[in-house]
Amino acid sequence: MQFIRHTKTRRTRRFLTLAAVAVSVALVASGCAAGNDAGTGTAAEGDLSITFIPKQLNNPYTDVVLGGGKDGATAAGFAATEVVGPLEASASSQVSFINAETQAGTSVIVIAANDPDAVGPALEEARAAGAKIVAFDSDTNPDYRDVFISQVVAKDVALIQIELLAEQIGGSGEIAILSATANATNQNEWIKFIEEELASNPEYAEISLVAKVYGDDDDTKSFQEAQGLLQAYPNLKGIISPTTVGIAATARYLSTSNYKGTVALTGLGLPNEMRPFVKDGTVTAFALWDPAQLGYVAAFAGKALADGTITGAEGDTFEAGDLGERKVGADGIVIVGPPTTFNADNIDDYDF
Repeated sequence: MQFIRHTKTRRTRRFLTLAAVAVSVALVASGCAAGNDAGTGTAAEGDLSITFIPKQLNNPYTDVVLGGGKDGATAAGFAATEVVGPLEASASSQVSFINAETQAGTSVIVIAANDPDAVGPALEEARAAGAKIVAFDSDTNPDYRDVFISQVVAKDVALIQIELLAEQIGGSGEIAILSATANATNQNEWIKFIEEELASNPEYAEISLVAKVYGDDDDTKSFQEAQGLLQAYPNLKGIISPTTVGIAATARYLSTSNYKGTVALTGLGLPNEMRPFVKDGTVTAFALWDPAQLGYVAAFAGKALADGTITGAEGDTFEAGDLGERKVGADGIVIVGPPTTFNADNIDDYDF
């Protein structure tokens, strides 16, 4: 199936409930996240509606996730689908959008949390009003959602990144991490596992993590942070950037600097963005999963919750269209699939 086709149906009645700032940013979502002309449609009384609230709009990784989500929403049978969200990823930036969805009577809210707790009160109000809450990509506090659709097992994401970097730097030297926002749930969990692995695995005894910096999933800031790392740590041998914005910005900086070929870079990136940097030797290998599948499964989980076929309890199962049956694990977590390593040998095989 084609996960990255971008389609969208908007519900005109929902705009009546949005605050002015939400209206303006939601309009940006329709132009930037979808990639196609938006259709129009109004959900009849009783029809199921779904809204995706990403960490931020205008993010290439987010666009792919949302494309899969909208495909999934269509396949699952939602009458109306919408994308709203902030232009900048900050702890409280999503609250006004959640509140607007609560007022609009949205059936399912799918959210990638910028902060696991800052969105909590707003999500509790949404649930009290009858909405089902699906977290995806970046989890909320589990008390605030019904299920969490996770890319892969968090520890596996951490391990593949440190394994790739260790191999590239010969198992020793100073390394740094360039993350997204300081409060991002998924980033912090991966970093925690990386730090634990460095401390406990004798294979990494000669690797020293000297810095963690945050580019806030902003291209310009990430570029500047990468530049700052190399200036502050002249002996730095490698950088891990577990964010698609950060790794692309860092690769762009390295590719035109004297550090190209001497400072290794890995992390989580989109093949289409990273292809030129693999081809020119700036990056040897990096990893990711299929982001579209994340959104696709989230839509089907929301439909199953809204239909009452699952509650989010451990052991619940639901059908996720072309991706087949999915099972809810401990703590309401649904795993989508394993990470893939991309390098010069296989990167041309992928288009997302």
